[in-house]
Amino acid sequence: MTMMKHLLGAAGALALTAGVASAEPALIYDLGGKFDKSFNEAAYNGAERWAKETGGSYKEIEMQNEAQREQALRRLAEAGSNPIVTTGFGMSDPIATVSKDFPDTKFVTIDGWVDPAEHPNVLTIGFAEHEGSYLVGMMAALASKTGTVSFVGGMDIPLIRNFACGYAQGAVAANPDIKFISNMTGTTPAAWNDPVKGSELAKAQKSQGSDVIFAAAGGTGLGVLQAAADEGILSIGVDSNQNHLHPGSVLTSMLKRVDVAVYNSMTQGAELDTTMQALNLASDGVGYAMDENNAELVTAEMQAAVDAAAEKIKSGELVVHDYRTDDTCPAATF
Repeated sequence: MTMMKHLLGAAGALALTAGVASAEPALIYDLGGKFDKSFNEAAYNGAERWAKETGGSYKEIEMQNEAQREQALRRLAEAGSNPIVTTGFGMSDPIATVSKDFPDTKFVTIDGWVDPAEHPNVLTIGFAEHEGSYLVGMMAALASKTGTVSFVGGMDIPLIRNFACGYAQGAVAANPDIKFISNMTGTTPAAWNDPVKGSELAKAQKSQGSDVIFAAAGGTGLGVLQAAADEGILSIGVDSNQNHLHPGSVLTSMLKRVDVAVYNSMTQGAELDTTMQALNLASDGVGYAMDENNAELVTAEMQAAVDAAAEKIKSGELVVHDYRTDDTCPAATF
């Protein structure tokens, strides 16, 4: 199955053997690479957990540009992969197109959207990023010594603004006088993989007074975390637990359980239930990371305050505004 393991840029690398039947699941990573230490790597970890627990194997593709999306989907479907799991909103339109041609194949879009009425063989999995971001926003405000916290997003899309808005709401809840700074890296998919730009934005935000920076920017976020460590301020990771990247500098990480979404999808296999899923705090779909790498940064009082808010969100007593349902933010202006 080696030839089906990677798509490394050239069209020839997509030489997936059409016509060879296979019941293996498949995973297509979003732009930025499998080992981005964030969103894609979380997906990889979920697939690896499935493979180790079942002894099964899966196909995987790393894309290098937008043009490969539909081609990758179609070749995997032709080769018999089922289900085909994809990450990133950019797969929404390609899946909507390809899934109609392969009605017996199950497709999964994580962070995308496909109308379930028109595409009954597609599972859409979304997350309540705003809820997890609210919690790390509270923690940021409680840890800040300057009274200014900030956010660096990747591509400027509603999904990433939802992270920023949730973060701002949590920060304001913890400190009504907090100052909030926000920057997006760009408006194209290249914004997910530009650590140099991420570093520049982090340094610029520090110069404006920020001493805690939350990065939701894929590979670009690695530059944010590095710059924060170099500049002696705190950062917040995203998607995967990134606390270990700079121990003592990463305040926490906003966890988005993409690994669980991939694992569950592969476990169900061809019998995948395509009922839309929305993973939130109550279902442990999002949260924040505590471990030995950030234990000295988070006081018991800080954690108690954040956990109390989490319980209110889970019970419905506290509702965090979702930017995607109303493109305004009650706590900040973007």
